[in-house]
Amino acid sequence: MEELILFEAEKRLMEIIWQHAPLESGRLVKIAGDTLNWNKSTTYTVLRKLVAKGFVKNEDTIVSVLIPKKEVLISESNQIVKESFSGSLPKFVAAFLGNKKTLSDEDADALMKLIREHMKED
Repeated sequence: MEELILFEAEKRLMEIIWQHAPLESGRLVKIAGDTLNWNKSTTYTVLRKLVAKGFVKNEDTIVSVLIPKKEVLISESNQIVKESFSGSLPKFVAAFLGNKKTLSDEDADALMKLIREHMKED
């Protein structure tokens, strides 16, 4: 999977787009103004960058999602594990758990289920 990298401003606008798409670009400008305090030119500048990167399309003033949020989150998570933990999932999990001495039964069950689902079959 290719790296799906969003800069902070792009991520903030994508959150709005993911929540409201498809939507008219004028409505996007209004929402970004109300929630992010952005002006029209800032919104359109970031939108153009998102279009150029292939995250969204803007056809006939309708903005639509091309890359779902889940794909971006997976890519970002993989990048963090790769860069910060030398690609080691166990090191990532250990750091994530931090100082927790125990997991809830629900969390432990969910983690064990994930592990079983992703184990190689002999």
